[in-house]
Amino acid sequence: MARARKGALVQCDPSIKALILQIDAKMSDIVLEELDDTHLLVNPSKVEFVKHELNRLLSKNIYNPMDEEENQ
Repeated sequence: MARARKGALVQCDPSIKALILQIDAKMSDIVLEELDDTHLLVNPSKVEFVKHELNRLLSKNIYNPMDEEENQ
């Protein structure tokens, strides 16, 4: 029997999917279903939170050469 779930379909590359799953591991109510390598079904009320957390995580990993110049 098929089951229906309300969710937001997220399409992303595998590296972003891994980050979303990492966020979900801490909260455990974000990802409803892993569909394949590039698609997730996400709780619609958590989409903005996921975007915010992804931006925060990705901004920590950005190299900015201006930061080095300021520290010297």
